[in-house]
Amino acid sequence: MTLLVLAPLRSEALALRLGGAPVHRTGMGVDARGADADVVVVAGVCGAVDPGLRSGDVVVATELRDGSETIRKLAGAATLANALRRRGLRVVTGPVFTAQRVLGRVEREQLRAEGVVAVDMESSRLAPRDERPFAVVRVVVEEADQDLMHPRTLFTGTLALARLRRTAPALVEWARAASPRHVLLASPRSFCAGVERAIEIVERAIEQRGAPIYVRKQIVHNVHVVGDLEERGAVFVEELDEVPDGATVVFSAHGVSPLVKSTATERGLDVIDATCPLVNKVHAEARNFARAGKTIVLIGHEGHEEVEGTTGEAPDSIKLVEHVADVADLEIDNADEVAYLTQTTLAVDDAMVVVDELRRNFPKLVGPKSDDICYATQNRQHALRAVARESDLVLVVGSENSSNSKRLVEVAEREGTAGRLIDDELDLDPAWLAGTETIALTAGASAPEELVQRVIDELRGLGPVTVEDRTVGQESIRFNLPREVS
Repeated sequence: MTLLVLAPLRSEALALRLGGAPVHRTGMGVDARGADADVVVVAGVCGAVDPGLRSGDVVVATELRDGSETIRKLAGAATLANALRRRGLRVVTGPVFTAQRVLGRVEREQLRAEGVVAVDMESSRLAPRDERPFAVVRVVVEEADQDLMHPRTLFTGTLALARLRRTAPALVEWARAASPRHVLLASPRSFCAGVERAIEIVERAIEQRGAPIYVRKQIVHNVHVVGDLEERGAVFVEELDEVPDGATVVFSAHGVSPLVKSTATERGLDVIDATCPLVNKVHAEARNFARAGKTIVLIGHEGHEEVEGTTGEAPDSIKLVEHVADVADLEIDNADEVAYLTQTTLAVDDAMVVVDELRRNFPKLVGPKSDDICYATQNRQHALRAVARESDLVLVVGSENSSNSKRLVEVAEREGTAGRLIDDELDLDPAWLAGTETIALTAGASAPEELVQRVIDELRGLGPVTVEDRTVGQESIRFNLPREVS
């Protein structure tokens, strides 16, 4: 894809050329010389509207405004911003306003109230009128409280041009990532029944009891879900000692130990248990195996809340293993009385490797009557396998502390395709995207579906995107709500 950078001023054009970008100086008027380029970027300096911006900060426009109108929304801005940040630049994204003249402080304050972060005098006029990948990158010269004729302007202008030069390699990298793409949507993806139930429990508790409602740990492992519930009145705490006496507390979908439950009872807290029914099943299995005199090998990740809750059901009987190599280190007195359980969010293949090794070491090993790994985890892994090998890259939408999302990345890599875990479109990096024609896209069981669409919209900022939904199965399971909120 051919890149052309449009720079209005001679000094701007020189700085960008020295940085290695292909530049055309436009002057202050409309310029059509970018008509033959595949990717167009307008780059130069600007004035700050956001008071948090400092001289030398880089602004990447998410949209262009001119007067009261939005001239163009600029998808792809987040990806470009990431390329700039990797080069040590301080980057802010937001709307940029194209003015007809130099604006004073009062006018900038009005723009700030409308959400504008910076102002220039050319970008809207230089924007292509078609749908080619297009970006606007501006470096702050004068801060929001600084006039253009301020004595510091000579210094800040020199600083801004030096920073502008440093943006050039990122512009080239972003252009290399621009391409038409095919997105394979793996389905099922996103929320499972247990996650939907847990979120609804918190929402209903807030509606019925009023804010604040306390939640022990994150209700589900996703920063967007947690942030949204916090805005509605949920307060997330690590332990019960942070919950005021008499308050309502919700136990997360990952479950808690009997000790936590008894502590809540002793304190007289109003408890609503949002533990996923499939996690409760594992808890019940742990109690049953312990009563039968079994040593229980729990396959899972140390420190994960689900593992802590399950271990708390039979702490004297449970030994944790994370990897197949850990099996050799197990010390078990009676090798004939061994059972295993698994964390519900593991990768099926990984768990079965450990189970096979346990069977070799403990021939009389027994397990649960049905798989502990939940249906949603298995379905999402199966759906991803169906598309991973056809793809150049797999994107998994999910938070870093989401076990099932991280396992999806591992599934992709076992299929021979690079996988990346992203919270949302803001995590996309053009270095991953260069040379990719087909991208498989999925979301962990705790990630909202709307984030998937936001990723697709961001990719569209880098070129035309066709989307194909590959469905390997339907999910119709729904769990009942607890009586406290039903």
